[in-house]
Amino acid sequence: QVQLVESGGGLVQTGGSLRLSCASSGRAIRRYAMGWFRQAPGKEREFVAGIDWDTDNAYYEDSLKGRFTISRDNAENTMYLQMNSLKPEDTAVYYCAAATRLFSVFDFTYDGLYDSWGQGTQVTVSS
Repeated sequence: QVQLVESGGGLVQTGGSLRLSCASSGRAIRRYAMGWFRQAPGKEREFVAGIDWDTDNAYYEDSLKGRFTISRDNAENTMYLQMNSLKPEDTAVYYCAAATRLFSVFDFTYDGLYDSWGQGTQVTVSS
């Protein structure tokens, strides 16, 4: 497993931006498919975005396309989530995760297939 640590969360006003980071403190992330999930109070954890390990193909929850961008820097052992035009409904704890075996777009959206998780970072968007 890879040890993941998220950072970059905080309080932002509606329409603002945040950039989340997910760093590995152990194994290199270059051979892992990576994903971002979020969990709002009283709701189930949901898929936000994913990025493949070899092609860097990116996948997004449909409603977030155009506002969120996932990227990775294997040399820095870090994955990012750029979030723009934030809305109050984006308020949640955001988690990054790594997986060794994701074979389809659907696989990226299923949190049960990820092997390693970070502790989460809180994002709060005020109205």
